[in-house]
Amino acid sequence: MSPRSVMLIAGEPSGDLLAAELTAALRREIGGSPSFFGAGGARLAETGVELACDLTRHAVVGLVEVLRNLRQFKSVFDQLVELALHRRPDVIVCVDFSGFNRRFARQIRWEIQVRGLTGWKPRIVQYVSPQVWASRPGRARAMARDFDLVLAIFPFEKAWYAQHAPGLRVEFVGHPILDRHKAPPRPAPSLPKDALTAPGQACVVLLPGSRVGELKRHAAVMLEAFRLMAAQLPALRGVMVLPNESLAELARPLAQPDGVKVQVGKLPEALSQATVAIASTGTVTMECALFQVPTVALYKTSWSTYQIGKRIIRVKYLAMPNILADEPLFPEFIQDAATPPQLSGAALGLIRDPTRRQAVQRRLGEVLSSLGGPGASVRAAKAILSLP
Repeated sequence: MSPRSVMLIAGEPSGDLLAAELTAALRREIGGSPSFFGAGGARLAETGVELACDLTRHAVVGLVEVLRNLRQFKSVFDQLVELALHRRPDVIVCVDFSGFNRRFARQIRWEIQVRGLTGWKPRIVQYVSPQVWASRPGRARAMARDFDLVLAIFPFEKAWYAQHAPGLRVEFVGHPILDRHKAPPRPAPSLPKDALTAPGQACVVLLPGSRVGELKRHAAVMLEAFRLMAAQLPALRGVMVLPNESLAELARPLAQPDGVKVQVGKLPEALSQATVAIASTGTVTMECALFQVPTVALYKTSWSTYQIGKRIIRVKYLAMPNILADEPLFPEFIQDAATPPQLSGAALGLIRDPTRRQAVQRRLGEVLSSLGGPGASVRAAKAILSLP
């Protein structure tokens, strides 16, 4: 197909970047001047996409946060449904943000049926599979009803869908992270045991997450863990990396007493200098893996969300490098286990054991080799354009 108009919906900073990369690839593959519109953030706007709203401002996680923002979500959702019905794009690309996007796809299908819009049959694509393989696998059957194509970024997902939703077309396109850093990343520095107290030798990168709620739950425990580590390694350097200035403004007063530098962006530069990282279990753990930085992973959420999650999650690990490796390459500390002593102890163990760090780095290299190589956005664009 050669679409004349494409609607994109991206609701988180990571999805916004992914949507921007896909848009650039689609423009190159389609040629001409198709129109692109929808919802996203600053990255998508920079590509010339006409945005109805900045959906990245509404990114939340967990049942409590969703309920608190339900009215706002409903307003944005209705606005985007009406926009789609008015503009009638040839393709709708839902980028990550699965809770919102699965409902959006279902609503568009329902509106077309109820309103009898026989002259409009958009192809609806989900870019990045929701983690239905981790919990509630029955949702895969609903996806087969609502989506024409799922673009998977992890190698095991296509076979999983073939078993659980054989009628749904799924294409593994590879992980876009491999395109974002053209030069092969340098492994994190290996330190001899007798150098650990020398000035500037050890550096820990703190990655609390990309949402306000994650920052509030993770920053304090990370900084206390850093404080415990620095008591044993006085020359330890700390850098907290956040995706935008609004989060950095919230973090700086917390980090300043401990001498931890707070910076916006430049994650590759920080990881290239890191000895270890302490990171939220989200997308950023894959960037830690790419730079072969041994990492301690954590996640804390509301009591209600945690109680629901522990009853429905079916995978052994939360950090994706661990899922891909099928082993805890990155020690994980979830909810009440994510305490400063636990985090600092695990991170100090990695700093003090060069042999263990190097073993983790070698295994991460094997994991990365399974991700399909560079070119994910181009493969995704070609898969979309191959739809009938």
